[in-house]
Amino acid sequence: MAIILRSPREIDLIRKAGSVVAKVLSKLKEMAEPGISTAELDNQAKRMTADFGAEALFLGVKNPSAKFPFPGAICASLNNEVVHGIPSKEVVLKNGDILSIDFGVRLDGYCGDAAVTIAVGDISAQDSRLIDVTKRVLEIAQESMAPGVKWSTVAAQMQKYAEGAGFSVVRDFVGHGIGRSMHEEPKVPNFVSKELLADDIILSDGMILAVEPMINAGKKEVRTLKNGWVVVTKDSAKSAHFEHTIAITSKGCEIMTVE
Repeated sequence: MAIILRSPREIDLIRKAGSVVAKVLSKLKEMAEPGISTAELDNQAKRMTADFGAEALFLGVKNPSAKFPFPGAICASLNNEVVHGIPSKEVVLKNGDILSIDFGVRLDGYCGDAAVTIAVGDISAQDSRLIDVTKRVLEIAQESMAPGVKWSTVAAQMQKYAEGAGFSVVRDFVGHGIGRSMHEEPKVPNFVSKELLADDIILSDGMILAVEPMINAGKKEVRTLKNGWVVVTKDSAKSAHFEHTIAITSKGCEIMTVE
């Protein structure tokens, strides 16, 4: 499938969807304190999504490997959960946790998608460093993205920084194109592989990418739990996740998922 380049009108619509995503995530960051359940965070996201007249992208998504459609508006991945954590009233945040929240909406036919990892109360220095490094990996991508740049060049910088800090880059899940659908071409890895080098992505004006580094404190290997959704680190080390929807522009790039 070809990569779709979006018009200025479409980019404006994606920007509006991204603003909704950013507002919801900002509110959830305020709420994510010891004693609150991930179900409460999810309910807040659902309420705000409805108030904005948007559709929650993740809610009801089907997965042939899972026993049920995804039940939440957010993915709430706690500590060693990498992605696709299921919100639950039984999962109550406690001091020292780190929580990754992934959230997306469709508004007026166009999508926005972002993720953030949050410190719950007082966390360890190592966990704080993991969050800071993962956030910086995404910033490195943003600083490098511009028309004519090869994605392998960007991915190499992301990988070098994460691994240079002593962490590992998840290989099983990558970023993606986004527009009218949540997942579009191309696949956007946060590392360099033979496959990427053989079929590199040349960034172009109008390309919209959801860039989402997932960085583990331990080894890169992950596994999926029996429910078919929740992905955890194989060695039980903690993981962090940041994501923005980013448009390539003639001037470089623009982050869509900001208020």
